[in-house]
Amino acid sequence: MNNAAHVYQSIARALKDHEATTMFGLMGDANLFMVASYVQEFGGQFIPAAHEGSSILMASAYAHVSGKVGVATVTHGPALANCVTALTEAARGRMPMVVLAGDTPADNPRHLQSIDQREVVKVTGAGFEQLRAPATAGEDVARAFYRAQTERRPIVLNMPADFMWQEAPYACRVLDVFIKPGGVAEGDVLDNAIGMIASARRPLILAGGGAVAARDVLVRLADRLEAPLATTLQAKGLFKNHPFNIDIFGTLSTPAAYDLIAQSDCIICFGTALHDFTTDRGKLMKDKRVVQIDTDPTAIGGGLHPDAALVADAGAAAETILFWLDEAEVPSSGFTRDLDIATLTAHAPGSGKAAEGVINYVQALERLEAALPDDRILVTDGGRFMTEVWCRLSVDGPRSFVSTVNFGAIGLGLQEAIGAGVAAPERPVVLFSGDGGFMMGGINEFNTAVRLGLDLIVIIANDSAYGAEHIQFLDRKMDPTLAEFEWPSFAAIAKSLGGDGLEVRSNAELETALEALEDRKGPYLIELRLDPADVPRMRI
Repeated sequence: MNNAAHVYQSIARALKDHEATTMFGLMGDANLFMVASYVQEFGGQFIPAAHEGSSILMASAYAHVSGKVGVATVTHGPALANCVTALTEAARGRMPMVVLAGDTPADNPRHLQSIDQREVVKVTGAGFEQLRAPATAGEDVARAFYRAQTERRPIVLNMPADFMWQEAPYACRVLDVFIKPGGVAEGDVLDNAIGMIASARRPLILAGGGAVAARDVLVRLADRLEAPLATTLQAKGLFKNHPFNIDIFGTLSTPAAYDLIAQSDCIICFGTALHDFTTDRGKLMKDKRVVQIDTDPTAIGGGLHPDAALVADAGAAAETILFWLDEAEVPSSGFTRDLDIATLTAHAPGSGKAAEGVINYVQALERLEAALPDDRILVTDGGRFMTEVWCRLSVDGPRSFVSTVNFGAIGLGLQEAIGAGVAAPERPVVLFSGDGGFMMGGINEFNTAVRLGLDLIVIIANDSAYGAEHIQFLDRKMDPTLAEFEWPSFAAIAKSLGGDGLEVRSNAELETALEALEDRKGPYLIELRLDPADVPRMRI
């Protein structure tokens, strides 16, 4: 191709220049030629979704699991409007993504599908970048990628449909920028923080999603202080197999771990905004010193005011703290010497009791933890069932765990499971979803997983109800039937959509379903039939 190109070709070529090998999306008037060029001229992989919002969620999970910038594309008007929930979820999850969104022709303001797309994007928390002119198409793509990486959120590149067949010389320079934010802490605040840490007799280290890259130095700091380690939900699995890992911090802790956190006198927090579920609305931070370290200034002081705060890189800050502890010959705290980690991390076992025709949920999770593939990527939808999954299902690190709860929505899990599977095709993906969430957003993309031939295991917690609402009716001694539903068989739906599935109403049927896992070919669904009055309460 010579240097002059149609705009749709320039955009596709710029994607290749940024090494974007996979794009999720749904084609329409404003993006179909760009998608065709991306695949046919530049060798890209296009994953077609059944719904526009799904393509955003797929790209989000792809970015999380792969560590690359996710790429999605939709057309204009109602297509972009269909992405509001997904964009909000991705923005709050700080997912670096570029979304190539078509726009109606600039010269036709009365176009049927015209909408103020900048304002639509703005309310989601995603960023907006306008394709300015045909000659700047490649540079505008580069700007969107740069912003996605540095701002760590979706950036929507707005592409007017009337530009696509215009010609201009191709120009694109990948912005080669050092993008690791945060410097080395120094000054009086650092001295105060180190003083608090050095004087602590029961210190504890908490790591969030912003500290994942600093794992090794945080472990060294914990060992130096003899401090237990914990994570937020977003960093689940970060310290797996460390002898003093107490797992998730906050409302998802075991009762024994919760008591240990309450007894600590200094919490050193790396890469976490300390929201209400982590701190149990501040209860866990009372009567102790809190040191908070984060590269994002907005993460500090939002819900809780720390005693010392450092806007700095987690790893560099931990190295600095270690250096000065050694220089001052500060003794270790001894806090971990008498800890019984087995007791601290043991959640209450399931009762094993269940009515006829349903299975005990906690007991089923305990069996699934042992039987599901060890190298799994775990994805959870939103809903009443999810907190027990977070607590009882293990993962080997944060990139192997995707929770779709940044916006408190349900019906997002299956789509993100597809993105995770595309990012790591060599690994099985396990999705836990409720019945309502699967009806809302899972069915329309299950066949997408079938078409892609993904190694996907879907576990449906089917209590035939919107469980969170059901339990609220019961708590108020009201009739819960408005929250109850007679869904179709999800196992049968899985088969009709080209996959496979089994319905489970007893422990014996669960064993049959698990045996069938060994011979699975493509997406496989296990439907756990549950009693809505006997599902554990959410822990958040």
